[in-house]
Amino acid sequence: MGSTPSSAEMVARGALLSSLALLFSYVEAMIPFVPQIPGIKLGLANIVVIIALYRYSARTALVVNLVRIFLAGFLFSGVFGILYSASGALLSLLVMTLLKKSGRFHLISVSMAGGVFHNVGQLIVASLLVGTSGILSYLPVLWFIGMGMGSLVGVLDSLILTRLPRGNTAANG
Repeated sequence: MGSTPSSAEMVARGALLSSLALLFSYVEAMIPFVPQIPGIKLGLANIVVIIALYRYSARTALVVNLVRIFLAGFLFSGVFGILYSASGALLSLLVMTLLKKSGRFHLISVSMAGGVFHNVGQLIVASLLVGTSGILSYLPVLWFIGMGMGSLVGVLDSLILTRLPRGNTAANG
């Protein structure tokens, strides 16, 4: 094996990471987590997305995220679940990619920002669908929850990435 992964290796890696993210989404869907606050989740699938972002590339993280969102949506939450999840995930990944590329932020900070902006993306879509900006008053609660869950995911990612073998990686993107 050379230093650049083949197309087959990249497809296999993407499929493996997407499967793992889907499994985490399934586990998360089974966990009753703060039923009084709708939309609150642990963000377990983001563990895999951040590993893909830091170990491989933003493109790999995007593909893993989109595959997971569509499969999990069709299996667990339906079209609106896909819409909310995609809006949060795309904004979150954009912010995390920009912060990572800046080189100024630790992985845990990047993950925290990802958790916050995932919630922001979902609230923006919710306010557009409901037709009122009043739903944005929910943002302070979700801001703190996003920071908390994002820091947890970031700590787990830091631990995992230090233990994963280096192997073939793509250029950071």
